Amino acid sequence: MNEFRPFEDKLAGLIASLSPAARRRMTAEIAKQLRASQQQRIKRQQAPDGTPYAARKRQPVKGKKGRVKREMFTKLRTNRYMKAKGTNDAAAVEFVGRVQRMARVHQDGLRDKPNRYSESVQYDARKLLGFGQDEKKTIEEIIINQLSK
Repeated sequence: MNEFRPFEDKLAGLIASLSPAARRRMTAEIAKQLRASQQQRIKRQQAPDGTPYAARKRQPVKGKKGRVKREMFTKLRTNRYMKAKGTNDAAAVEFVGRVQRMARVHQDGLRDKPNRYSESVQYDARKLLGFGQDEKKTIEEIIINQLSK
């Protein structure tokens, strides 16, 4: 049996005792903080466990001249595509719109066509969204602050 089970049960009871509006505020705050931390982690090009993303593949000789100067996922990590949503029951950070498919391909390391006319390419898995120790600590602090009010 888990030694933290009694504490988890009490914490669940305390959270359930909050009003729906207070829970919604708490989950919205959690979602905003998670989105900010995910954006910073994507900017640093790191997976949730702290390992760096797999490097880009070399372009063919006939391809672009020079090096690719832009970081990966610069537009993807903006608030326009990465939405944070808090409800009574859950906090969610997700990609919306047409970039959702591209994010899933990179998150899971799937095959996809870079454009309509090219051949299918196997992408390396680059975890865009996920929980690390920092995120877990942030969530705990927000919950403790909300319950102490």
